[in-house]
Amino acid sequence: MPQAVYILFGALFTVCSAIALGTLLLRKCTAQLDRAEYFLFSFLTGSAMLSTVVFLLCAVHGARKGVFLALGVAAIAAAVRYRRIPLQTAHARTIADKLFVALYSVFGVMYFVHAMAPEMSPDGITYHLGIVSHYYQWHGFRQITTSMYANLSQGMEMLFLFAFAFGRHSAAALVHFAFLMTLPLLMVRYARRFKLGAAGIVGGLLVFLSPVVGVDGSSAYTDVAVACVLFGLFYLLQLTKPDRTLLIAVGLLAGFSYALKYTAGLAIPYALAKARRKALIVLLCTTAMVAPWLIKNVVYAQNPFAPFANAWFPNPYMKVDFENEYARDMRHFNDVPDSRIPLEVAVRGQILGGLLGPVFLLLPLSLLSLRYAAGRQLLFAAALFTLPYAANIGTRFLIPGLPFWALALGLAFRNSQSAALAIVLAHALASWPAGIKKYANPYTWHIDNFPIRPALRLVPEDTFLAGETRSYVLARMVEANVPPGKRVFAFGTIVGEAYTSREILVSFQAALNRTLRNVLWTPLIKEYKATRILEFRFPPQEVRKLRVVQTAVHDLDVWSISEFRILSAGKELDRERGWRLRANPNPWDVQSAFDNSPVTRWSSAESIHAGMFVEVDLAQSRKLDTVRLECSRDQYQVRLKLEMMDSNGRWVQIGGEPSDGDAKPLAGLRKAAMAELKRANVNYLLVDETDYGAADFRNRAAEWGLQLIDDKGGVKLYRAE
Repeated sequence: MPQAVYILFGALFTVCSAIALGTLLLRKCTAQLDRAEYFLFSFLTGSAMLSTVVFLLCAVHGARKGVFLALGVAAIAAAVRYRRIPLQTAHARTIADKLFVALYSVFGVMYFVHAMAPEMSPDGITYHLGIVSHYYQWHGFRQITTSMYANLSQGMEMLFLFAFAFGRHSAAALVHFAFLMTLPLLMVRYARRFKLGAAGIVGGLLVFLSPVVGVDGSSAYTDVAVACVLFGLFYLLQLTKPDRTLLIAVGLLAGFSYALKYTAGLAIPYALAKARRKALIVLLCTTAMVAPWLIKNVVYAQNPFAPFANAWFPNPYMKVDFENEYARDMRHFNDVPDSRIPLEVAVRGQILGGLLGPVFLLLPLSLLSLRYAAGRQLLFAAALFTLPYAANIGTRFLIPGLPFWALALGLAFRNSQSAALAIVLAHALASWPAGIKKYANPYTWHIDNFPIRPALRLVPEDTFLAGETRSYVLARMVEANVPPGKRVFAFGTIVGEAYTSREILVSFQAALNRTLRNVLWTPLIKEYKATRILEFRFPPQEVRKLRVVQTAVHDLDVWSISEFRILSAGKELDRERGWRLRANPNPWDVQSAFDNSPVTRWSSAESIHAGMFVEVDLAQSRKLDTVRLECSRDQYQVRLKLEMMDSNGRWVQIGGEPSDGDAKPLAGLRKAAMAELKRANVNYLLVDETDYGAADFRNRAAEWGLQLIDDKGGVKLYRAE
């Protein structure tokens, strides 16, 4: 059977299964929903339910094609048996309606073809579907400690997994496309129900035609689904006197918002505040949607909010300094100044990853809708759901709040319909691929072609992807050269993980990965080498427990120790199995300060503050006179003191300030670094020509103990010998 048939079946079966589950929920709804509302809310609430069911199947390793098939067939059969189809509300067809149908259809076909084509979106083929492919291979969840993205809530990925089982990558993208097609319909129905004139058509088209919305919504991403669910929740909360069933739906959508994306969790307090006296029903349903993700993260990451909130929930997989560095990078994405953001997100597009379209420079006019009660509701929701944008200024992170802003802008032109429709037409021309080329950066993320032959698989998927994206080529290189079960380290090279079964450790995605990066950089960066000797000398005395304490405070400095050595009469004590080591913070890595490796080090993993310590319990008293710390020089504000525990169990300072000297240069650091990688079961290394140290790996491969086994487009794959 042609591959295109499997793709279409996977997507359609997933959407129909969701609609069926939603239908079973809403069939007892006593609130007056018309046929379109009933269908749209069935899809949204059913998606929330299906996502949770898939989660539970993953938890028991039941994520299998046969199980999904039986589940979907049973849901659809039950929905057909108990179907309830409300009457459709009739309305006159206006010029605005005809314009909506025309643009919705033309752009919808373009979006469909893009979604149907082989999936090659940057995040789609890395973590969104990369994680999904692992879950399908494993039939459910396993602990993944080498990717922070594996611990984000994955409500949309559960729907992707359901579709992936039948149609693989493009089927998943088409599921997101279903939310893209749903969103403007919801906006139009909302405006009609609340008699807002053509505001729904104007707002719906402004969102639907936006270039970043189109490319995001037709890829295996989550942002458009988040916007759709948030707007559906807003819509339900505007209905007067909702019955118990709709309150359940509200709770499901509020919790599903969190399951789709952490930042959309703002929907939960919003829904609870709106529900007021009936908030208990909403809270119970929300909890049912949120709790599974919290529990999963506690089990696998020791942190319910992983990969964030690590200061509150310390764990060995994500460290505080790692989280802070990531947050800083997202807040200052590509170092774009705040004053330039409006132009970048509306017109230029490349630096912030996509554009909304020039029409959104008119967004301040949406404030004119404050004269209407509906406008005030919309603007409040717009402001609320745009708040998280400050944490990540990429253009697509504006999408969750975009429907509310666009509707408010449409409402501002309520009495000037001809002007509003002219704006929509101009937006359509500016959002068509040929129009985008006339003003935007040519490298902005947008749909720029109509790949009908690849979509129908008349061009083989492998041929198309190999010619379009380097990430796919690298994924296939890894798959061909790396044996199953072996890990690959990459400094920053983007590999299409959805197209390989091998585990890729990208340096900026987890604490272990970052540690391995620092190990590899130690032979290359002078400040990383343990060339500084801090030595505490004190009169010989019996000591069982001693610790080095850090006393300074600084926002940027991080304390580390490469080797912690204890001496008596000039001779170092041999490290014994009975020694008990402690550190605060980051107790998990304390052994790195006692392993005699010149390329590893214990780190506080957060900015220095008074009271940090590394402690040794020798199991019995020993006569000591010196503690020697071998440290790197990339810590400038650290101040240390040495303490021992006296006979009364109190910590008392011994010795004064440590002497500060230089160590002899060490040889063999490159081989030592590779030994540490192999100890972490990493036997392969991907090095891009643009990576720091690429020339050193290339020219001194023998010193590293590396063998070049493949090279694709300037990215070399090495194997550790």
